[in-house]
Amino acid sequence: MTRTRSRTRARTEEAAHPVSVRGRGPAHRTLRLASGRLSLRIRPRPLAVTLLLALLAAGSGALALTRDGLVPPAEVLGALFGAGSEQAAFVVLELRLPRVALGLVVGAALGAAGALFQQLSRNPLGSPDIVGFNSGAATGALLVLLHGDPAYVAAGAAGGGLATAVIVQLLARRGSFRGNRLILAGIAVGSLLTSVNSYLLTRAALDHAQSAQLWLIGSLGSTERDQILPALLALAALLLLALPLVRRLDLLEMGDEAAGGLGIDAGRTRVLVLLVAVGLSAVAVSVAGPIVFVALCAPQLARRLSRGTGTGLLPATAMGALLLSASDLLAVTLPTAGPLPVGVVTGALGGVYLAWLLGRRQRG
Repeated sequence: MTRTRSRTRARTEEAAHPVSVRGRGPAHRTLRLASGRLSLRIRPRPLAVTLLLALLAAGSGALALTRDGLVPPAEVLGALFGAGSEQAAFVVLELRLPRVALGLVVGAALGAAGALFQQLSRNPLGSPDIVGFNSGAATGALLVLLHGDPAYVAAGAAGGGLATAVIVQLLARRGSFRGNRLILAGIAVGSLLTSVNSYLLTRAALDHAQSAQLWLIGSLGSTERDQILPALLALAALLLLALPLVRRLDLLEMGDEAAGGLGIDAGRTRVLVLLVAVGLSAVAVSVAGPIVFVALCAPQLARRLSRGTGTGLLPATAMGALLLSASDLLAVTLPTAGPLPVGVVTGALGGVYLAWLLGRRQRG
């Protein structure tokens, strides 16, 4: 108890100092702001992995802009800087760039949401598409799409995701929002909401049902330029809210009592993390539909590359952007009758990934 008080007192004294970077050996460095309210632990390998994944995601987006050779790379650059022809500017700025940009934003939101949910539940299956939050967000968005003003789709998705999170948390209450109980409750609620979504489609007009069905698969094909800025601002705001929560969330692995000794309110931290994660899921679902498997795979792949512990928020965010960007590039370049919805590609790749994990575990 004396040691805990000493550590808490030392942290309080350090927080009163101006901006400082304090080394703790070669493993990581801690950046502490002047107010003492926010500290970031910087590890070289996860940081390098995050930067590499971000560069690869940007490269995937650049390939999408120059795909099929319709617009040469030189004209793409000219269009981006306002010096290209009108035809190149239309193809790049109006048709391709919004889709590429929104794919990066949606993928980043899914990767971050998956990292938070998996750490919150302490289960690798704790992603929003597995535990039903994406289905709930889709239900809220569908109700708006089919019976209201499409301008409020984001609000409907956020409301549906939050309502689903409350229901799942109530069902898994004895498990303190973690473990197998959460996963089972989420799967049950998600299955029920999938049936609700199917029923809503049967009651909708034919043209509305067709567009909504494509949206439910997960697609970036109907992206518009005015969707990018709100989604990007929402993503940035939610990530800024998540950063100070990640440290507290990681400390909860020691147990609620030990974390409480460091001044962390376990219940309040879980609720705040849940709200941020639901918000990230709602951002993705509201503009692209309930895209599957990105939130599940991105944190796990990022953790394997960075060899880190804890939430791994930033590597998972960059990995999510890369996965969705590369999947969308594959969707539009495959020799099919027409461009595939990106949700079809992520579903196929996610199935392959799960099969690989199963085979690896059996061999182990």
